[in-house]
Amino acid sequence: MSMNEYKIGVEVIPNYIENQSNPDKGHYVFSYTVTIVNQGSIAAKLLTRHWIIKDAHGDIQEVRGDGVVGEQPYLKPGEGFQYTSGTLMKTPSGSMMGSYQMIADDGFKFDATIPEFYLVIPGILH
Repeated sequence: MSMNEYKIGVEVIPNYIENQSNPDKGHYVFSYTVTIVNQGSIAAKLLTRHWIIKDAHGDIQEVRGDGVVGEQPYLKPGEGFQYTSGTLMKTPSGSMMGSYQMIADDGFKFDATIPEFYLVIPGILH
């Protein structure tokens, strides 16, 4: 069995939401748009998500749940799914990473890695 049958590409674009943030109170709101593409040769369904959210103090929050934005997208080879979600941070920068748990049409379960990406207020890094 070749693992190329089970390949999910994940790309994330983060964005700082200034009008929902309140830096004086340590509330920094970020959105992130995720694009998931089935780059394998077998259809698969996204079952659950696991996020690891880390702020600038090194505090880690883990989030697990079913699906994404209330859906469990089913992706045939070449198909994609895009959604936008958000998170609240206590610091002006941090990072997120994680995985989606997938099940292929043949019953094989595998993880799709969400590569680490950074949440940073524009202009604070020089």
